[in-house]
Amino acid sequence: MILWAVLALILPLGHPARAADLDAFPDLDPNNPAALQEATRVLEEELKLAAKPRAYLVVDLAAMTIRIKDRGLDLYRIPIAAQRGSMYEQMTGVFRIAARPPVVRRKVDPSATTDQEPISLADMPSSYRLSMTPPLSLTVMPTVGEAPLEWIWSRGTHWWRQVKGWIKSIISGSSSPVEPDLQLTLSQDQAQSLAWSLVDGMPLVIRRSTDNR
Repeated sequence: MILWAVLALILPLGHPARAADLDAFPDLDPNNPAALQEATRVLEEELKLAAKPRAYLVVDLAAMTIRIKDRGLDLYRIPIAAQRGSMYEQMTGVFRIAARPPVVRRKVDPSATTDQEPISLADMPSSYRLSMTPPLSLTVMPTVGEAPLEWIWSRGTHWWRQVKGWIKSIISGSSSPVEPDLQLTLSQDQAQSLAWSLVDGMPLVIRRSTDNR
């Protein structure tokens, strides 16, 4: 299986125009040169990551899916309910998560006679911001129907952070734009599952849709 996965990543590199080789993206339109170019770029980045035994993320904005992968194989898929962002043109290459989302650990009762889990999936946040290197801000929020207060807080915090960045840029006289920004809306349980899966330094690759370029 590992050999098949590696071959699936290598083949497109020699034939970037052959959509039949790009089976990793079943939604790919073979008549769309821009989509073919983007898929090939992502597979080139994946090839570097798949060479090491370490999990990584593919945020697929064309298929609206987050794929947790290892050695080129899918471990888990998370559907994206909605996405929005800015400066998509800079969302290329491999990003690395600076730090996983903070978790408030539950208190363990020393007098309890049964085993107590120090942390579980239910303790994971469903709204959080991830900083990346190179600079990229990725915000995960639950759907407004599931957690309206968290959604409002996340959107408000995100908006205020952008305003402060613009003000700082104006005061400093810098022409450098704010860092690339991506906001993903997931179901509450899937947002928690993603937070559970993240580790410090985890690599991430973004596949943009033709609408984002």
